[in-house]
Amino acid sequence: MSKAPSFLRGQSLFARAIRGILMSPKATVALAVCLLLIAAAMLAPLLAPQNPYDLAQIDFFDSKLPPLSEGSTGITYWLGTDTQGRDMLSAMMYGLRTSLGVGLISGLFALAVGTSLGLIAAYAGGRLDSFIMRFVDLMLGFPTILVALMILVVFGQGTWKVILALVFVQWAYFARAVRAAALVESSRDYVEAAKCLGLSSPRILFAQILPNCLPPLIVIATIQVASAIAAEATLSFLGIGLPITEPSLGLLIANGYQVLLAGIYWMSVFPGLLLLVLVFSINLVGDRLRETLNPRLVQ
Repeated sequence: MSKAPSFLRGQSLFARAIRGILMSPKATVALAVCLLLIAAAMLAPLLAPQNPYDLAQIDFFDSKLPPLSEGSTGITYWLGTDTQGRDMLSAMMYGLRTSLGVGLISGLFALAVGTSLGLIAAYAGGRLDSFIMRFVDLMLGFPTILVALMILVVFGQGTWKVILALVFVQWAYFARAVRAAALVESSRDYVEAAKCLGLSSPRILFAQILPNCLPPLIVIATIQVASAIAAEATLSFLGIGLPITEPSLGLLIANGYQVLLAGIYWMSVFPGLLLLVLVFSINLVGDRLRETLNPRLVQ
């Protein structure tokens, strides 16, 4: 069985993860791209040439301009404009902000719900464990997009409704992973010692067992954030995700798709490429974390 390099053993979880990523040129570039896109999303109001949703800054006569065109006010539209005269570069930065926000928030909530239920199932055992895990199996048996579609059809559009739908379809992945790790940790001597000391069950679960279950959770959380961003883009593309007042990359792609066959490619191709780069970079980082934090490799 292969082992991690000696300098990765004995380090903290965070240090081991960063060192492992930096050892891989592909993962390093992917991490740099992720950080760059996150910075661009957070600083969109400062970096974007235009607020694409401020009517005072939009000129309808500049609609459907190709990339590198100069607008009526002398502004250069590096990635062109859409059908309403909005700068595509600015719209993509704002859309990236929305997509990342939805993906991160839904991932964090799914992590909290799934981790809590997985720990409870592993620690309690018996009928409660069986009930929780059968529900997990049921959730994992349905396609993610199908379940999210059903939820949004019932509750309607809205940012928090999309987040709720994504949490509902993602928590089961965390629950199964943390239960498997917690079952191994529950048999350790330190758990028996904590019980003998009279520590409460919540303290044993969240202060003793949970820290030792973090490696697989970090890997799954990274991958699920990418999955949430892709799922939200799919839902928005289908017209039942985020409202037009809070457009994401998926909604930008949908808007451009309507005029794609007319030769106006930039309205959907550029947001699509940005979405592809974002999801691919996050998945590369997650795959490298899986290799680095795999407990079978750290011996």
